[in-house]
Amino acid sequence: MFLNNVMKILMLDNDGVICLSNNWGGRSKKWAKFHKENPEFTNKPIQYRFDDFDTKAVKVLNEILQETGAEIVVSSDWRYHATLEELGDYYISQGIIKRPIAVTDMFKDIFPKEWNAFRFRADLEIERSMEIEHWLKNHPEVTHWVAIDDLNMSVEFLSKYFSHSKDDDKNPGLTNFVLTPKSSEGIKQIGIKEKILKFLKDKDDLWCEYSDMPSPLAYKDKKISKKK
Repeated sequence: MFLNNVMKILMLDNDGVICLSNNWGGRSKKWAKFHKENPEFTNKPIQYRFDDFDTKAVKVLNEILQETGAEIVVSSDWRYHATLEELGDYYISQGIIKRPIAVTDMFKDIFPKEWNAFRFRADLEIERSMEIEHWLKNHPEVTHWVAIDDLNMSVEFLSKYFSHSKDDDKNPGLTNFVLTPKSSEGIKQIGIKEKILKFLKDKDDLWCEYSDMPSPLAYKDKKISKKK
């Protein structure tokens, strides 16, 4: 969404973020029931292809989207199993107020030479972080962004795999990253929403939201008179 030349992007993983562990495996039950009643169907409709989202996690996600105006780009590996349009349909059916505007490209397609080289190191963390960085590089119009995932793609975590002594060994960790460490809570875990908002909101907005005092930026052009 462009508003005053501002574009905010939320790089979203699904499993462990909005699709939580208590729902994992539910797609098998949904499909078994549907297929029993509709044996003529051989291709799974989108609503039976994935596990359900957690309703409380969806509520938190919607609050973030409403408060920031951010758009969703799917970085989850669910993009391997559905088109962007199908993912949008599923998001809406699960109560999310916005369709994703894009998905990140696959690592093996954008970095074919590195595909084998990185497999023995941090594996999925490196692949996904580089997919996200590639998408952002191709979209310079983005002004604010954050990646949310249960895979640790932080600079700190990935530093253990890189010596930093050579340009080709550069740490691919993400600076704008929020980890959801508990697969049973995901984005609804206490404190996660606030971490996300710090990346998607300007400092001035955050100051006014969490304080009754006006932002320091409000005084930057005002002269302070000295008491006599």
